[in-house]
Amino acid sequence: MKKTLFVLAALSLSACMGEEPAKVITLSGKTMGTTYNITAVGVPDDLEEAALSGDVEAVLADVNAKMSNWDKNSEVSRFNVSEETAPVEISADFVTVMTAANEVHKLSDGKFDVTLGPLIELWGFGPRKPDDPVPSDEDIEAALAFVGQAEKLSLDPEASVLSKSAPEVGINLSAIAKGFGIDAVAAKLKALGIDNYMVEIGGDLVASGHNDKGAAWKIGIEKPEPGEKAVEQVVSLEDKGLATSGDYRNFVEHEGVRYSHIIDPVTGKPITHWTTSVSVVADDAMMADAWATAMLVLGSERGLEAAEANNIAVFFISRDETADKSAYITQASSAFEALLKEK
Repeated sequence: MKKTLFVLAALSLSACMGEEPAKVITLSGKTMGTTYNITAVGVPDDLEEAALSGDVEAVLADVNAKMSNWDKNSEVSRFNVSEETAPVEISADFVTVMTAANEVHKLSDGKFDVTLGPLIELWGFGPRKPDDPVPSDEDIEAALAFVGQAEKLSLDPEASVLSKSAPEVGINLSAIAKGFGIDAVAAKLKALGIDNYMVEIGGDLVASGHNDKGAAWKIGIEKPEPGEKAVEQVVSLEDKGLATSGDYRNFVEHEGVRYSHIIDPVTGKPITHWTTSVSVVADDAMMADAWATAMLVLGSERGLEAAEANNIAVFFISRDETADKSAYITQASSAFEALLKEK
């Protein structure tokens, strides 16, 4: 799941030094099964709120038409239900997302995987009911037969074609499409002459330029406490994407055992390590989105190794296994520490 990130840089209410205040437009709505919030600073005078809202909604509708697993008529849904295993032509946006997904899959040793759908459903985060029995090893092995994007999917980005190894193989883009949608909206704002903005969808975001005070956007990372709204760490963002994944709100229990909704695509089972929240800062929201999921599956120990090897800015919050479960330990990669020094 994606956690809430707090935008801490409040907009100023009046102009400074007698200057005319920059035109600011804020938009909000629903998309991708969640909400979006946009703040645009320095909007051109001839661009009205209604027109900007229409442009944003059009971008989001286009992303959903390609990437939504909830829309049975979307591009990804049509690919999933097709029994065709020969290469099929896909859109340029689908190619972009799959290329990024393949990169993160490879660099995370398979811990990020868009073919994870059968395991998600098996463990009760799909059609299966939460009180159904815990999957057997045999059921997990059967689901794993259709998981593993490096072997089950073949992408030719130059030809814009994608194929699958068997009709049953499907693609779930829930851990990367939201980030892509954020970047698509940001690109539209840039095209409209807006260089200073913050675009947030479901807790993931991208920030560009500065707020109307001329400062970088300040974002608060939430403490991993269900029912609370408290900040653990503040990050200043300028021309970067930020995504946070956590396991402490979405889980099922069976016979007193808690099972996370974060599934390891290699083992086919929920994660068992003590890391409960991961925040990633990247050059765009799409890569931050994907890496946040990958890092949560990896956990802080292996995740930090991957982060240092690939220069990824990541912040981990883990339960303290030597103390009670309400105590937490935080760890950051070198790249994340460097961002904090820029504040």
